[in-house]
Amino acid sequence: MSLPLARYRPVFAAPGTLAFTLSGLLGRLALAMNGVSVVVLVADRRGSYALAGAVSAVGVLAGAVLLPLLGRLVDRRGQARVAVPAVLASALPTAGLLLCVRSGAPAWTLFLCWALSGSSPDLGGMARARWAHLHRADPAVLHRANALEQSLDELCFMAGPVLGMVLCTAVAPEAGLLAAWALGTAGTLLFAAQRATEPPPAARRPSRAKGLLRTPGLPPLLAVFLAAGVLFGSLEVTTLAYTDALGRQSAGGGLLALVAAGSCASGLVFGAIRPRRPVAVRLALGTGAMAVLMLLPPVAGLAGAGVPVLGAALLAAGSGTAPTMVSGMTLAQHLLPAHRLNEGMALAVSAILVGISTGATLGGTLAQHTAPGTGYLLPSGAAVLALLAATRLAGKAN
Repeated sequence: MSLPLARYRPVFAAPGTLAFTLSGLLGRLALAMNGVSVVVLVADRRGSYALAGAVSAVGVLAGAVLLPLLGRLVDRRGQARVAVPAVLASALPTAGLLLCVRSGAPAWTLFLCWALSGSSPDLGGMARARWAHLHRADPAVLHRANALEQSLDELCFMAGPVLGMVLCTAVAPEAGLLAAWALGTAGTLLFAAQRATEPPPAARRPSRAKGLLRTPGLPPLLAVFLAAGVLFGSLEVTTLAYTDALGRQSAGGGLLALVAAGSCASGLVFGAIRPRRPVAVRLALGTGAMAVLMLLPPVAGLAGAGVPVLGAALLAAGSGTAPTMVSGMTLAQHLLPAHRLNEGMALAVSAILVGISTGATLGGTLAQHTAPGTGYLLPSGAAVLALLAATRLAGKAN
């Protein structure tokens, strides 16, 4: 492992890169804690998982709408000038949610408060914008930087839900959300303080969101991200429902950690390999591998192979997602105009969030009305849709 990790040294050659990476890590850990923290809080205080899931879903969709708007502001005014007031502004609706849950306020107040709390900036997208600004002239180093970012995302989504659950159950139902807000605020403020690596604001020019969507190659790339989001959301819900049906509910978190672990490891290895093909071709190959590996969970689930075999299948399936996401984010950086990079990266994250919400809803419906394991056909089908969109992109690139 030491040799692949040594190849990441050029990524941190510029002063300040390690500082913004570590501070951004805090913010992304907070994001990974939010989902489970809100669900546990609302379910515990209000006694309804249906309400808890609905509140969480509304927050995800609100974030998907707000992130590109914040990204556009970031492009025009700079990361620090937007991120700091945005994260501080999230304190009021977050506090409002905590008070409304405890006081027995009407359910609509929970939806409103959690939707408004989505003003927190997308640190992952801003970090990738910094890497593109620093390493645009060296595609190999930019490839490694994006691979590192994806692996850090996976680490956060391995640790975040566990930390949120521990705080909510061992301290108080409110503790997870409070800790997530504190970590997110601290991480954002520290990230914004790293001004040396911040991309300069774009020169003022007329711009419209639909003009960005007219960027050649961007719509099919967003379709890849949307399908990947459906894969993530449906895979999570299906796995939790499957272990619950087996009477092994506690194993669900461990199985999802295996998915993230497989993705984290493959991301680091993929980043250490010098890219030799065009990025659109790498994306098509990555989605192809992902589609093949995603056949393993439905085979294991429908065969009733049990938790250990399913865990091995999910570990292998997870290893197929990181190369797809790394290549997709790298391609986005190539396609997007430099003066709208933050907005475009936020749009990519929004597509993933919408996909996650859609996949979770569809996966829950399948879990409710079909035999255990049937829901694994949904992430498998989503991987095929991602492959079709990526193949179209690769065809246009040739």
